[in-house]
Amino acid sequence: MREERHILILGGTTEARRLAAELAGTPGLRLTSSLAGRVTAPRLPAGDVRIGGFGGPEGLARWLREQRVDALIDATHPFAEKISANAAAAAADVHIPLLAVRRPGWVPVAGDDWRFVSSLAEAADALPALGSRVFLTTGRMGLASFAHCEELWFLVRSVDAPEGAVPPRMSVLLDRGPFTVEGERALLRQHAIEVLVTKDSGATATSAKLVAAREAGLPVVVVRRPAVPVGVAVVPDVAGAVGWVCGSG
Repeated sequence: MREERHILILGGTTEARRLAAELAGTPGLRLTSSLAGRVTAPRLPAGDVRIGGFGGPEGLARWLREQRVDALIDATHPFAEKISANAAAAAADVHIPLLAVRRPGWVPVAGDDWRFVSSLAEAADALPALGSRVFLTTGRMGLASFAHCEELWFLVRSVDAPEGAVPPRMSVLLDRGPFTVEGERALLRQHAIEVLVTKDSGATATSAKLVAAREAGLPVVVVRRPAVPVGVAVVPDVAGAVGWVCGSG
């Protein structure tokens, strides 16, 4: 093995930025973080950064070879299913180790009224029976799944403005976490929200809405996260990823 090891982090998450900060400056380690480029003004991590797609698993595998990457870490969002699949295929093609960093999902507690679904389409189908004023916190990329919900009103929160098909009756709130319970309570009251829709993203930065919904007695439609590709090693946090990198050297 070369004296310098090259690690590629597929990032865009808080965990990815923290991991880059932890590993930056480590002797004998070259670090590159890759961001998808879907956010207009992303928070850049420490170390080298590239922005944009690779062109599918074949393009990623080609980049891994050309840049002589020794190990790949998938620290993308738990719902970045396509990217995770591409990472698994490319790592297998190039024969380098792959680790997935996946924060634990949320767990309901006493007082929660959660309705689990497997997709945004299922979430949309569940809404008419639950309420007509919806707080939609699933991001801007999947709004087309709710475009047919003509009788419902949506408060849509996202980092960047939505594009493409959207619900006909909606108000857009451009904001980025972390959010506070007090702020989420105020939003629910101000917009007379009757039901919350969220993905099981985990972490604390966006969990305040769940507390506010519980206090208000509101139903919460929770989209289950996709499974990590078969055979990929998984750790729940940055500490586990740092240990994996240092232990595999």
